[in-house]
Amino acid sequence: NRGDRPVQVGSHYPFFETNAGLDFDRAAAFGYRLHIPAGTAVRFEPGERKRVQLVALAGARRVYGGNGWIDGPLEEAGKQQALGKLG
Repeated sequence: NRGDRPVQVGSHYPFFETNAGLDFDRAAAFGYRLHIPAGTAVRFEPGERKRVQLVALAGARRVYGGNGWIDGPLEEAGKQQALGKLG
């Protein structure tokens, strides 16, 4: 976490869409969520480095909301568009 505030990520939140203060390979995380029990979360304190395990999102494989970077189906074209929104 490169930010100055803690960041908490819930079990079913698309990891790509997490707070911009979290530094990780977003392209590799596209279409994944944390591999933790439903209803739980992982907290990232400022300056903290942490290894997490991810699992593919299931179901219709569409993501809407969050930071609005994906907003659509989890396909390669959507991935490139979402990465473009990050700057």
